[in-house]
Amino acid sequence: MGGESEANCGLPPGGYLGSGFVGCGPWRGTCVHGKIPGMMSPTTSALAIVLAAGKGTRMESDLPKVLVPVCGRPMLRYVLDSLQAAGINQTVVVVGYRAELVREELADRSDVEFAEQLEQLGTGHAVMMCREQLKEHQGPVFVVAGDSPMLQASSVRKLLEIAHREGTACLIGTVDKQNPTGYGRVVRDRQGDFQEIVEEKDATDEQRAIREVNVSTYVFDSEQLLAALDQLTDKNAQKEYYITDCPALLQAAGKKVSAHNVLQPCESMSINNMEELRAVEKEMEAGR
Repeated sequence: MGGESEANCGLPPGGYLGSGFVGCGPWRGTCVHGKIPGMMSPTTSALAIVLAAGKGTRMESDLPKVLVPVCGRPMLRYVLDSLQAAGINQTVVVVGYRAELVREELADRSDVEFAEQLEQLGTGHAVMMCREQLKEHQGPVFVVAGDSPMLQASSVRKLLEIAHREGTACLIGTVDKQNPTGYGRVVRDRQGDFQEIVEEKDATDEQRAIREVNVSTYVFDSEQLLAALDQLTDKNAQKEYYITDCPALLQAAGKKVSAHNVLQPCESMSINNMEELRAVEKEMEAGR
């Protein structure tokens, strides 16, 4: 970011690739409208897991949350299109609430398979439902929430390339958020290396002042992710299994965990209510 050279293919920032919202130009990141012939990327060996099992009780709809329309298209479609534009050709969508509707919506996607989360017991539990796919996969695993329609293909590529270069067990994609209220803060040591993610309810006043946040975008090594999932517990107030506990578990085991602030500001715009949905639609319309 910042001083890095950017490739711009000449299309407008925030343009559309096929039916998906992707960006181009310095503020969106590297060009995602085309691929350089002959270049190999870590994305070609990556598996993506998209968390899409939730109901979305604040969305004023009986649809699964990820099927709520954003600018006329189910928000999940944007996430899948960005993953595909980044070069990922195998994606597992974790479904739960009204799973049949999500399966019907994505019946045209040959790159998508499904894992079912019959009980919604947290994000870590959702990833546990993908154990069979993880056991069959060797390489990077990109984990993202299905309610993140502003995900940029350029950021997916960057994170996978960094994970490949650094050989991390877990890489966390982070972003600076003007108003970080409600988000887990990324705490670093004096050298600037990742130390931990602290949820707001557990944060000190000093930690609450941190603007670098976790937006649930990760790259795991498949083998290390399976090992961390085996150690997850539901010993917390909500009695749920959290994917956010996996980095700490891996770090405690002496594995390499890092956090890179490479996400674009728009990628911190998840959708949890109608107000946030309208804000995302406004951002998309501005980028057309």
